[in-house]
Amino acid sequence: MAPPAGPWHDPGVAEGGPGHADSPIVGAVVDWFEQARRPLPWRSTTPWGVLVSEFMLQQTPVDRVLPVWSAWLERWPTATDLAAAGQADVLRAWGRLGYPRRARRLHECAAIIRDRHGGDVPEDPEDLRALPGVGEYTAAAVRAFAFGRHAIVLDTNVRRVLVRALAGSAQPSAHLTRAERDAAQQAWPTDDATSATWSAAVMELGALVCRSRGPACGTCPVSSHCAWLAAGRPGAAVPARRQARYEGSDRQARGRVLAVLRDAPGPVAAAAVRAAWPVDAQRERALAGLVDDGLITRLPRGRYALRG
Repeated sequence: MAPPAGPWHDPGVAEGGPGHADSPIVGAVVDWFEQARRPLPWRSTTPWGVLVSEFMLQQTPVDRVLPVWSAWLERWPTATDLAAAGQADVLRAWGRLGYPRRARRLHECAAIIRDRHGGDVPEDPEDLRALPGVGEYTAAAVRAFAFGRHAIVLDTNVRRVLVRALAGSAQPSAHLTRAERDAAQQAWPTDDATSATWSAAVMELGALVCRSRGPACGTCPVSSHCAWLAAGRPGAAVPARRQARYEGSDRQARGRVLAVLRDAPGPVAAAAVRAAWPVDAQRERALAGLVDDGLITRLPRGRYALRG
């Protein structure tokens, strides 16, 4: 396949280029990874442990995930174990990781894995994509990290490395483009073993070295092949996209309300729910959203409880 036209066009992304195991980019990143990789526990676990980690790591830093993941796998070491648990217990174990719909979907995944796949996380990409909450990225990550298979794993860190090294841009676009997909297809090793290692290595490079802010270009193993560095790091001083404010937001209100219900041993009285968030309109939106998401249940006399 020819390299994509436009800013992604690079002589290295062609036959004999980064998509081959003997390319300088792949070799440099894999060699660097062997020395610099973090000893993350989900790198030596079961496919179920990998799936759990991928759910927990969505929009959540590694240091927050580590203790919750370890406690989760100790309590529910298999999908069958989690499928037998009640949803309320699952939500309590999820704790303060945020985005609790992930916990519900992981619980649903566990039941499907138990009932349709004999308790084993499936390897087939279509079977993975059929699981609740598993999209293109998560399916690819599980195939690569749990089964050592060829899969193009494009998270934010990986996209940033590729867009800098191959397109000479400071940051990837807000949404994955066709040009990015085509460039990644060219950049990925094709054999299973090298592909799986490269997937983990390039992701680690983006997390530790090719950071969004303050990239450590002086220690980067592919600095001599990086189009962005060669161009003088254009756009490096442009501030990253600002995230939506959390303090005082509907998301914070939702988290506060759910925390009160999660920490209670049973149904919570109306007064305690009101005390969780002082702004009536936001609190009611939070409650309605949590009910709609199937996370909590509305009871008589204004009480609420975790569902399941």
